[in-house]
Order: sequence, then structure tokens, then C-alpha cells
Amino acid sequence: MKNFLLAAFISLIAATGVSAQIVKPVKWQFGAKKINKDEAVIFMKATLENGWHIYSQHVDEGGPIKTSFTFTPSGDFTLVGKTAEPKPKVKHEEVFNMDVGYFDKEVVFQQKVKLKKGETTVKGAVEYMACDASQCLPPDEIPFAVAIK
Repeated sequence: MKNFLLAAFISLIAATGVSAQIVKPVKWQFGAKKINKDEAVIFMKATLENGWHIYSQHVDEGGPIKTSFTFTPSGDFTLVGKTAEPKPKVKHEEVFNMDVGYFDKEVVFQQKVKLKKGETTVKGAVEYMACDASQCLPPDEIPFAVAIK
């Protein structure tokens, strides 16, 4: 009887797991390009499925979760300025009662770094929230590590 109950429980878990869908409408890619021996640019590219969007880094308080980047401190480099983004599209979001900047299809964020030695790895994470016309997914955080050579 114990084995039967265990088998039934495992079957139930397996059946539930098969029917649940994990929605991941945003794919991230990370890379770097050296500008010269002392500087590099980190590229953080989001590719979004049709109908989905993420928000700008510049969203007022009370709005949706903005895209944000954190970089792990290192003695090998320093950040130069803030993370740059292209000009976002803007729309009025009734649920937040405000205009918000967003990106769809594809967006590339850039962070310039000053190198203290020729080769290093820049580590960090991006936090973002993806939405479509009918839903917003919970915020997600994606860690990254970019080698600069």
C-alpha cells in the first residue's frame, strides 16, 4: 500500500509538472568590447518575444518594476557613469496612472568601465519585469559574468 501511495503521489507531481508552463519571454545576452587598453563597454541585450515588453531604468516611484543593473565591486575595474539605454517608447499605463518608458522586441543597455588591469571579468545581475497586454510576470533577476580580454 505504501508503494502504491508513493507511486500515485509521484505520478500526480509528474502530471502537474507537465501541464504547468514556464513563461520566459525575455532572453538576455551579455558581452564586452575593449575601447582601448584602459576602457571597455559591457553590452546587456534583451530580446523579447512578440507582444512582451520590459520597462526603462527610469520609472517614477509608484510605477512598474524598472529594469536595473547591479555590478559586483572589484579592484579590477570601476564603473564610468550610469548604465546607458536607448530612448524608450512611452505609453500611459492606466493601472499606474502614469506615463512609463518601455522596450519591446530588442534593447541593448551599455555600461562603460575603466580597467585597472588588462583582463578581468565583470559580474553583476539585471532585474526586470516583463509584461504583455494581459499580464505582468513577477520580477526576475538574471546574473551575468562578462570576460574582458
